[in-house]
Amino acid sequence: MAFVIRPIETADLAALMTIAQESGAGFTSLPPDKNFLKQRIELSQASFAKQVSKAGGERYLFVMQDVASGEVMGTSAIEACVGLHSPLFHHRLGRQVHHVESLGLSRELHTLTLCNDLQGTSEVCSLFLRPKFRQSGVGRALSRFRFLFMAQHPHRFSDRVIAEMRGHTDDNDHSHFWSWFETHFCPLTFTQVDKLIGLGDMRFAHMMPKHPIYLSLLPKEAQLNINQVHPNTQGAVNLLLAEGFHRSDYIGVNDAGPALVAPLDAIETVRQSHLAKVKIVDEVERPQQVLLCNPDSAGFRAAQLSVEVHPDKVLMDSTDAKALKVSAGDCVRWCFAQTKREES
Repeated sequence: MAFVIRPIETADLAALMTIAQESGAGFTSLPPDKNFLKQRIELSQASFAKQVSKAGGERYLFVMQDVASGEVMGTSAIEACVGLHSPLFHHRLGRQVHHVESLGLSRELHTLTLCNDLQGTSEVCSLFLRPKFRQSGVGRALSRFRFLFMAQHPHRFSDRVIAEMRGHTDDNDHSHFWSWFETHFCPLTFTQVDKLIGLGDMRFAHMMPKHPIYLSLLPKEAQLNINQVHPNTQGAVNLLLAEGFHRSDYIGVNDAGPALVAPLDAIETVRQSHLAKVKIVDEVERPQQVLLCNPDSAGFRAAQLSVEVHPDKVLMDSTDAKALKVSAGDCVRWCFAQTKREES
């Protein structure tokens, strides 16, 4: 066992600030603002401790911790219900057909329309693995365990889940897509808007066009940014597509990155997860790589372990049980380390 995943704690503030700085521009959910990050930690702690009957303004922020050194390796998060306290805006991609039969004219035109159609969904976000910890399978675990948590606590979330993917920018963190809007509608730089979005301040959206825009009016460079992701984000996209997420008709309001969508009960990790009781053994004889979590909220722990799985029980040693904060006879939720989509 190389790592454990747990809810963020007050003592993690310095590590969270480091991650916010390392992630760079475009990673809007964790801006490098110490006071804001402190509030994020406090909100997360309150969310994990709260008794919940339906999704509200909760935000669950997790860290991956290196077991040997205690160092924080990365973060990921879930927002229970986006758009409750401040509007959530996207551009909706659409099309219009203009047709004049008597003149033999017909043209299909693609459009962008500002909307808040995705308000009320749950969102997986803030996935970042620090560069020095990037190795095979670690990023996958950091992404997937969230779906084990959601499978264990479905009442805390919406029945539809989105993931806003970081859009394409050049080497100078410049977005050709946003530059057009900056020139014609909202005189704020991409960096300024990026920071506002990270802080949950969407007032700038009131400067955006209220009617559909024809894509053909945008410069070619801006059009080419639409639905494209930042190179550092492609791995996260691939993981979510393997989970059953699909590209939608929605893109980011500032960087044109794609919004991926999936029904909660159709996500592969949710569908393939099982509940079983813990049996502690001295040695695991037929080990398999499995992602597991305990059933707690505030005391949540997850890890990728070599254990032996059966329909009704999971065999593990006492060290792994201690890391998951479980005892013999307790329940755990588990799934294999690779989804069936990945195996195929």
